[in-house]
Amino acid sequence: MELAEAFRLQGEACAALGSPMYADLLARAAGDIDAGGPVREVLAGHEDASGPSALALRLLGSVHRLVLERGAGALAAYYPSVGGTWEPDGGWTAFRRLVAEQREPVREWLDRAPQTNEVGRATALYGALLQLPWDLPVRLLEVGTSAGLNLRADRFGYVDDAGTEFGDPDSPVRLRPAWTGRRLRAEVRPRVVERAGCDLHPVDPTTTEGRTVLTAYVWPDQEARHERLRSALALAARVPAEVRRETAAAFVRRLEPAEGATTVLWHSVMWQYLSPEEQGEVTRRIEQLGSLATQQRPFVHVRAEPSRRAPGAPHEFLVRMRAWPGGDDLLLGSTAAHGLPTVWE
Repeated sequence: MELAEAFRLQGEACAALGSPMYADLLARAAGDIDAGGPVREVLAGHEDASGPSALALRLLGSVHRLVLERGAGALAAYYPSVGGTWEPDGGWTAFRRLVAEQREPVREWLDRAPQTNEVGRATALYGALLQLPWDLPVRLLEVGTSAGLNLRADRFGYVDDAGTEFGDPDSPVRLRPAWTGRRLRAEVRPRVVERAGCDLHPVDPTTTEGRTVLTAYVWPDQEARHERLRSALALAARVPAEVRRETAAAFVRRLEPAEGATTVLWHSVMWQYLSPEEQGEVTRRIEQLGSLATQQRPFVHVRAEPSRRAPGAPHEFLVRMRAWPGGDDLLLGSTAAHGLPTVWE
């Protein structure tokens, strides 16, 4: 796919997902790429980036980081995340100038996959935990976990579209409307006894640097997402979770089912960043782990990834769960790109 076309498509996606600011920026950036302007120049060497690599979001995240670090000059006046107001003409002019004048700082994050660690996606995870077929303590494990915020999913509060509350009623994180569709049982409260994940670039949410990284990938004009992130960061300071610097394949290779606990391996919107070879390796290891599971040491694979219900069908963020022993692959429902709401079927 042509680079400018990829930026236009991402801009259309941002518009559909409620970010007119990024829709404006990416449409204009695509035109600048076609014209051979500063945006094309800063992307030199990345012309062949695939669509799933999300190069447009890498660029926007890198610029947002400069804004958050107060290194973007006049551009900050247009970013709502730091108190500014978006205005298309002035904002684009300031954005283009920054890209031209700070080429190397902008390029620093172009090789880094976006790490939103989207808190809203916990609706898919926690809802799946409420549907586990075993009433055992949960070992919650995640590949591509970024800062591990969603490893604290059981400590979030959830409210469905009927007003029923789930999870921790005292949590600073309130996800509403978390769910629609088939009703879940509010009396179920999974007990998480282990929280661990992996990432190639793990983020420490208790540090200023880590908080900046996570905030930079949240779209500046989406205040509700920023509020969810701030609340999750406050919770992360109180609830520890281990995040290892390693590949998904290495992480699952070392996993084993545990006696007296349900081992849950979870991931969301990260599969596209793995090579076909690593996808295959992780899939084979999941099958092996399933073959080792018993009623007293079950293994469950939960994922919320863009996929199709059938060949030729449109992509959706489908929530699936495969539980062993048994190994049936269940379609639980679908979720939104940023997690709210998840629709149970």
